[in-house]
Amino acid sequence: MDGDLDKIRTVGFYMIEIWKAIGMDMRNVQFLWASDEINEHADEYWTRVMDIARVNNLARIQRCCTIMGRKENEEMSAAQIFYPCMQAADVFFLRADICQLGMDQRKVNMLAREYASTKKIRFKPSIISHHMLMGLQEGQEKMSKSVPDSAIFMEDSADDVKRKIRKGYCPPQVVEGNPILDYTKHIIFGFYGTMTCTIGEESIVYNTYTELEADFVSGKLHPSDLKPAVTLAINRILEPVRQHFESGEPKKLLDKIKKFKITR
Repeated sequence: MDGDLDKIRTVGFYMIEIWKAIGMDMRNVQFLWASDEINEHADEYWTRVMDIARVNNLARIQRCCTIMGRKENEEMSAAQIFYPCMQAADVFFLRADICQLGMDQRKVNMLAREYASTKKIRFKPSIISHHMLMGLQEGQEKMSKSVPDSAIFMEDSADDVKRKIRKGYCPPQVVEGNPILDYTKHIIFGFYGTMTCTIGEESIVYNTYTELEADFVSGKLHPSDLKPAVTLAINRILEPVRQHFESGEPKKLLDKIKKFKITR
């Protein structure tokens, strides 16, 4: 987004529409715009940021820069190096008891906990780091917004999902580094708790991912059997989202988002 705050806020509105579409109960949810909160309480926020920067050396901060998809030894701007201090400060500024983010953000969350120990802050934030979905292409540890076919997006059409899953890396009988199995375990079983695959003329209902994985490893369940089932299940999940963005303000918002250029 090239640091354009208006575009970033527009994407924020888009995310709110996504959450609405998938059925989030909005009655007890409050969304805070970080830029507004920081501007209204600048003294409190920037004092905390500078204190986190003061008590940590450069090497410690650079280890956190992987949260932005950078390598520790990669050349970065001063703003990028400063970013982990700001993200760690957010935890205390928002008075968050629980930080629930992806594993790729774990280093900066631990920075916040270390800072709490250093400053003898009584209540450290609890960190919940969730699994990061693999990219659909071979060797991708996680999805990439800049490589569209490496990920399933919430507004993808049924044909988009079918194409991406069909092309997805899925070596027979191999679990390690297999993104199709990753989607099966963390999305489909996480959402439905069960999955049906058709093998030849037989429909098999798997009540646990462990059962499905065993059949895949043995060769009983082939990628050509698994992929159509994954496609069907994901498309069922996404259909309410597609319908939500078909008309009205959500459609206008999505059309606007699609014109934005994604930068690293």
